[in-house]
Amino acid sequence: MIIDAIFSPEFLNATLRATTPILFAALASAIASKSGVVNMALEGIMLFTALFGVIFSAAFQSAWLGLLATMAAGGFIGFFLAFFVLRLKTDEILAAIAINLIANGATILILLAVSGDRGISTSIHSIIIPMITLPLIKDIPFLGKALSNQNILTYISLIMVAVVHIFLYRTPLGLQIRAVGENKDAAESVGISSTKIRYISLTISGVLASMGGYFLSGGYMTKFTTGMSAGRGFIALAASAMGGNTPIGSFLVSLLFGAAQALSNILQLGKWSYELVQMLPYATTLTGLGIYSYIRMKKRQRLTGR
Repeated sequence: MIIDAIFSPEFLNATLRATTPILFAALASAIASKSGVVNMALEGIMLFTALFGVIFSAAFQSAWLGLLATMAAGGFIGFFLAFFVLRLKTDEILAAIAINLIANGATILILLAVSGDRGISTSIHSIIIPMITLPLIKDIPFLGKALSNQNILTYISLIMVAVVHIFLYRTPLGLQIRAVGENKDAAESVGISSTKIRYISLTISGVLASMGGYFLSGGYMTKFTTGMSAGRGFIALAASAMGGNTPIGSFLVSLLFGAAQALSNILQLGKWSYELVQMLPYATTLTGLGIYSYIRMKKRQRLTGR
């Protein structure tokens, strides 16, 4: 029964849906990492923007204006992180941890202050991003059910893989980002401001992560619930690292983790232990990181002869 479910078009459909927030955050991590800064605040950014997406879309009564406002908020948080790391010389890991911890408490406080709700935004009438059916693909056997009838943000996340790849490898700004990340001093010697480039990178990173956060409360679900990012920001960091901090590599690994999430949802319908099933995406992440670290260690040993 489980094997049949895994090879069904519904499973691939669910995998793409579960991959979407991880993929947005993984692309965000890739851009930040290419500039030489690890954005470990992805979890907090996604949690903040999941709430802001609900609030803004309800305030504007428009999913798209809500998305734009949420992206601006995510960009501001990314810029805020950059300010602390680059201007105030705060340790980037500690600054990110602070944002993540603040997000856990601040989202509860903001939700209570705005709506009086506790835990879930039941009284906020937010507008969700619509689902769309692909005209030609929907009639193709198997692929029609697997790829069509997805949230628009899911398709945007797939498009962003190509957009970010072109941005990093085919544009002058992308070249500068990679130059700063590979050798900051060499980049500055030819007139590139490493501080400016990293400000831009972390701001873009915040914008991309916010799209994943908005999807959680306006696509994957239709409400905000406390802690709904549920470690996806950290999973995205792992996906980005295992994918070599490249858009295509990040997408492939994100797809793996999305499949693990979709599988855990299927297993919940069976007689499996709920706690064991919930652990599956995180166990997959740890296993993947272990394999990735082992491969890197062996490669380093071959290069050094040790």
